[in-house]
Amino acid sequence: MPGSDDITRLRQHAEGDEAAFNELVERHINLVYSTALRQTGNPSQAEEITQSVFILLAQKANAIRSGVILSGWLYQATRLTAANFLRAEIRRQKHEQEAYMESLLHESTADAWHQIAPWLDEAMGQLSEKDRNLIVLRYFENKSAAEIGAVLRIDAPTAQKRLTRAVDSLRKCFLKRSVVHAAEVLTGTISTCAVQSAPAGLAKSVSLAVLAKGAAASGSTLPLIKSINGALKIMAWTKIKTVVVAAAVALCVTGTTVVCLEKAGAPRMDEAFWQMKINNENDWNKLPPVLIIRPARYATPAMRSESSLSTLSDDGKTFRKVIARNIPIISMLSMAYPISKYRMILPVNIPTNHFDLMVTVPVQPQAALQKAIEQKFGLVGRREVRETDALLLKVKDPGLFSSHISKPGTKTGFKTYKNGQRMWGWTSISMDVVANYLEGTFKEPVIMEPGFTQTYDLSFRWDTIQRDDSREKSAAITQELAQAGLELVPSREPIEMLVVEKSK
Repeated sequence: MPGSDDITRLRQHAEGDEAAFNELVERHINLVYSTALRQTGNPSQAEEITQSVFILLAQKANAIRSGVILSGWLYQATRLTAANFLRAEIRRQKHEQEAYMESLLHESTADAWHQIAPWLDEAMGQLSEKDRNLIVLRYFENKSAAEIGAVLRIDAPTAQKRLTRAVDSLRKCFLKRSVVHAAEVLTGTISTCAVQSAPAGLAKSVSLAVLAKGAAASGSTLPLIKSINGALKIMAWTKIKTVVVAAAVALCVTGTTVVCLEKAGAPRMDEAFWQMKINNENDWNKLPPVLIIRPARYATPAMRSESSLSTLSDDGKTFRKVIARNIPIISMLSMAYPISKYRMILPVNIPTNHFDLMVTVPVQPQAALQKAIEQKFGLVGRREVRETDALLLKVKDPGLFSSHISKPGTKTGFKTYKNGQRMWGWTSISMDVVANYLEGTFKEPVIMEPGFTQTYDLSFRWDTIQRDDSREKSAAITQELAQAGLELVPSREPIEMLVVEKSK
């Protein structure tokens, strides 16, 4: 029996027969490796776990009793080893993240304070009294949550929850001034820079003035004391009015928009953000406001291909927020300068590496990405009309598929069945949309023949658009276009191109 044969080989190994153990490894390595790979999703980690499991087997050779199904033992050992490995990996990543955030705070404190300082007191003035007190206690006086709780007569967890909400309110005040920072950067900078040492001897002179009941105060100080007295009385009954006035002043003040970005190429970001599933606007709002470009980190087979998620602006062409994984620079340029990546003229020796990208800054994300690309790669783009090889989409017989639906875009990207075949396509859609789709399929500019402004119905067989081989897919779609009364004709047309150059 195979099970008893495994135990026999294991006993032979215990007696010094290396060949017997090698045979066990060859017999069960696929099971162990596959189990580890499913758990980790990372081939190199799966190899490490596989090696550990067989080392454990060798160490336990004498302890495994007769009658044990070795394949079952190996499966369970692999599962438990992988679980332990992943827990350790999570702890390691957490420590790295904490170390990175700490270093980020140190690196960016000076720049961040330069952005925060002009608006800090105005932003604090817009907070409620409770929120303002929490911020002062925690980040101006550097008290812990437990100490704040003792002052407010609440427990530490409650104090921390209220503090988190207060920080969020403060960040929103800064966002109105286009000053964008992650909460950790904002609070860390305030904690470090907001309170500075007073001049030597000032405390003594203040004490003397107080003990003398103001007699020791300078001539200019006495009127100031009276004005403060009056202000405190006014504040007692005009808290709401103060906020309104502050908002009105803020609307009257003009200045340069300042967007503070995370350092392009930052080495780490909380992986939970990169891997979270985005299903709605609330999920996008959970992302911190950052701009990060980093070397692509996903090595599992499922993540080798380029992928991205974005929330679009009202024009449907530019993004408001985007997460992209394993993308080349050309895809980044396509997002920064909204244009098809097949309508670009690139410089020689452009980097071929792939990157992960996260852009969640709320102010002018395209412009911010353009600046980050220039800083990191030294590349800038400009638009220019050039005579370019292209495919001209011509309509030979509009009657074959022109839409009878009066309202454009009533149904797009649908899946249905027609004559027993699964289909995918558009109902009542502009041919410009079809041309954009074909451009991605044929990987060169596709433009619509002038003069066709009506909408159309068009569908393709599902097995046609799902083909992996690009040449086969292109040929199949060309055939289906012909059946629908369309054709793609090679042409040379004046097209707006993005000319990408090295910045000076």
